Amino acid sequence: MNFQQLRIIREAVRQDFNLTEVANALFTSQPGVSKHIRDLEEEIGVELFIRKGKRLLGLTPPGKELVPVVERILRDTQNLKTIADQFASNEHGNLTIATTHTQARYALPEVIKQFKQRYPKVHLTLHQGGPTEIAEMLVQGIADVGIATEVLHVSPALAAFPSYSWHHAVIVPHDHPLNAVQDLTLEAIAAYPIITYNEGYTGRAQIDRAFAQADLHPDFVLSAIDADVIKTYVEVGLGIGVIASMAFNPAKDTGLKLLNADHLFEKNTTYIAVHRGTFLREYAHQFALMLAPEIDESALRAAAESV
Repeated sequence: MNFQQLRIIREAVRQDFNLTEVANALFTSQPGVSKHIRDLEEEIGVELFIRKGKRLLGLTPPGKELVPVVERILRDTQNLKTIADQFASNEHGNLTIATTHTQARYALPEVIKQFKQRYPKVHLTLHQGGPTEIAEMLVQGIADVGIATEVLHVSPALAAFPSYSWHHAVIVPHDHPLNAVQDLTLEAIAAYPIITYNEGYTGRAQIDRAFAQADLHPDFVLSAIDADVIKTYVEVGLGIGVIASMAFNPAKDTGLKLLNADHLFEKNTTYIAVHRGTFLREYAHQFALMLAPEIDESALRAAAESV
């Protein structure tokens, strides 16, 4: 039994049992992948995969039992390397952050600036994606830290901590009739076409829930993952926008006006998460604390390193 065999087992599950994709992901040949699988099955004495000819269709019952063990072995192996690196140098290394466009564009710049001032020799990689993609990157070990409003706090594989809270706001052109409304209501908003976030992004569920509870059915004419895109189409008159209030910059968004809607939509909470059972370098802990100073550092360490 060797680590390459274990990596192939893990990658076969990740690639939906497509051996060509497994070979590509691990920079090896498909015959080599097949041979490693056969050798491991012969060594342990059970078949791990359901087959149809040369194709893999899924996991056998023993295979399903084995995969979590394989994941744990490979994760602990990486932890050994990380621990060694930790003691070799606390000031050098890599930190990969997975987050949404909204967080990357509006919430993280100052934190990352502060982090780079403190750890100038740590190389940062920023992956942007949807909340589900971010969770998967953490589980697969592609990212060290994930930041998003949705999904992360409900995934059992992740340890998630509240980072900060925020509200949605309405944006309109300066000559829009809503500017004259004293007390903004959902009914007033629903009278106009709305541009807002895609489902599953940046608190969209809170927006939908507010209108549903008021028995309103607004016309969502356009949805996007990027607040800058939403602002662009509001400026050209396609509709009014509902965005995260932090995404509005009065100095730059001079063609638009922000209308407070804290009383209309529920508060949102953005979470910072790590994969349970993963040893993190000291600077990764410090990055989390810079973003969310109220996190108890000992609780973060304990949750991250628990399985």
